[in-house]
Amino acid sequence: MDTKLIIVEGLPGFGKSTTANLLYDILVEKNIDVELILEGNLDHPADYEGVSCFDKSEFDRLLANSGKFREVMNDRVMKIGNDYLLPYRKIINEYSSDFPDHLLNTIYQNDIYELSLEKNMELITEKWKGFVQKASNENKMYIFECCFIQNPVTVGMIKYGVQKERVVSYVDALAGIIEKLNPILFYIEQDDLEYSFRKAVHERAKEWSAGFIEYYTNQGFGKMNGYSDIDGTINVLEARRELESEIFDKLNITKTRINNSQYEAAKYRTMIMEKLHLLKVLE
Repeated sequence: MDTKLIIVEGLPGFGKSTTANLLYDILVEKNIDVELILEGNLDHPADYEGVSCFDKSEFDRLLANSGKFREVMNDRVMKIGNDYLLPYRKIINEYSSDFPDHLLNTIYQNDIYELSLEKNMELITEKWKGFVQKASNENKMYIFECCFIQNPVTVGMIKYGVQKERVVSYVDALAGIIEKLNPILFYIEQDDLEYSFRKAVHERAKEWSAGFIEYYTNQGFGKMNGYSDIDGTINVLEARRELESEIFDKLNITKTRINNSQYEAAKYRTMIMEKLHLLKVLE
C-alpha cells in the first residue's frame, strides 16, 4: 500500500504528540522520506493555524485601522477567491510586543476557527483538497497530529453544539478527499480519561488548562449542558470520546486503535512498530 498520509488522533493527554514523533523516528530510521506536522504548525499544509479570513470590505476596514502595520498587512495577506487570508500569528511572532492589542483583538475575531461553522468548513475543506493535490504528486509521506477528527469535532460539537450527524458527515467528507493518499489513521486510546486529562493539566502550563476549560465549558456543548470547571470539562471530553469513537467506526479508511495507558516508552514504541508492520507500511 502506497501510503502518503498517517493521521494521529486522540483526546488531550492521550499521547498524540508522542505517537506522532515515534512514528516519524521509526520511518526515518527505515529511510522513508517523511514530514512531521504537529498541532500548532503555522505552516500546516492542510489546516489553518493563526490565520484570519476577511471579505474585501472587512479587509479594507482593517487596513484603514492598522496604522503603521498597514503595509505589513497588505504585503502578507493571501487572496484566494473572494477571501483575504491573513497569517496574523506569524506577523505577531515577528513583531511581538510592538503589535497593538486592539489590532490583534480585531483580527482574532475573524480567525478561521472563530467564523461560522459553514465558512470554517468551506475553508478547511478547500485547504485539504489543495494538500491532497500537492501530496499526490510527491514521493514522500506525511504524518499529521490531529486536525482530521479533532478539529471538526471541536468546532462542530464543542464550539457550536451542532447535531453529531453533521460532524460525522463532515469528517466523512474529508475522508473522501484524502482517499487517494491511502491514509492510515492511528487513534490513541487511554483506559482512564479523567486520569489522563488531569495528568495533562498538571504537567502543562496553567494558561493551557485555563483556556482549554473555558473553551470546553463556556460555549456550544458545554454551555448547553451547564458544565463548568475541570469536572465539567471531563464530562465534555467523555462526550467527545463517544462521538470520535462513532466516527472512527464509520470511517472507510485504513485505521487502527492503539492503547497508550501504560506510558511505557519502549513498550509503546514496539507496539507502534508492530502496527506499522501489520499495516504493511514497513515491508
